[in-house]
Formats: sequence, C-alpha cells, structure tokens
Amino acid sequence: MFREFEHTAFRLETRDEYKSDNETVALRQFVAGADVDMGWFDNWLSMIRQATAEGRQFSRVRVVSLPLTDYSRFGVFCSAYTNAAGEDIRYLPRDQAADLPDYDYWLFDSRKLVRMLFDDAENFLGAEVIDDPVEVVAHNYYRDAAWHRAVTRGDFAAE
Repeated sequence: MFREFEHTAFRLETRDEYKSDNETVALRQFVAGADVDMGWFDNWLSMIRQATAEGRQFSRVRVVSLPLTDYSRFGVFCSAYTNAAGEDIRYLPRDQAADLPDYDYWLFDSRKLVRMLFDDAENFLGAEVIDDPVEVVAHNYYRDAAWHRAVTRGDFAAE
C-alpha cells in the first residue's frame, strides 16, 4: 500500500505507546539521553523520500496525552527525521480530539481505509481494510478535522 498509493497517505495515530522490535534499542538510547542510532529507520525514510520525489505525500496527525510519555517524546524526536524526508507530521493534544476515533488508521488517496489493530500491550496485530463508502467518507472528515486542529511538529516541539 505504501508504494502503491497515487497521491496521499494519511495516518491518524491515537496511542501513547507502540511496541516495535525495530525501535527498542533506539527508544532505550533516547530515554537514557544517549546518542540514538537511527539506522533502523533508514528504509522508512528512503520510502518517504522516494514518494515525495514522485509527487506523492505522506502526512499524519499524532493525538498525544500531556504530559508526553517517553514514547511520545521519542516520536517527536523521530519526526524531525521523517519531516526532513518529506512527511508532514503534526500533533494534536488528546483533549482536542474527543470527536475523533480512538483507533489508528491509514487513509490512502482519500478512498482506501485501513484500520490498524493492536492488543492491550500495544503490539501491532494487523490491519483491516474497510470498504464501506460511508466509513471512508467519515474517515476523510476525521482526517480533515484532525489536520485543522493539529499543530506542526516545529510548533509542538517548541512548546
């Protein structure tokens, strides 16, 4: 899906933490205040750069609790790299997101909706493609509402 979309790939992120074996070492380094080895991120950044060079756009809104968890702080740190690669990541405090879904999803080209599934321990279980046009339209609205209220990574990081 990430290499096949034509114009836009949007993600709404709603969790304060995600478990990913790829990030474990870097997260530990970040929390310890050490230099962070970002090699684990190279493939994702490459894909974003390629999509951007082809005129395709990655964007996301991260709904975050305040104060930020260590993982959310790590996400702000990592978003400097993804934004530099061409993705536009923005932030929305959780208290301003009450009318948005409480689950993560990707929306590709405003027409392909993919809900992400996680267990209670924050592990990614898989994804569900949702074909119902009413749901797709609703999630376009959620995207637009989240984007309208969210602040840029630069503004959020400065706060």
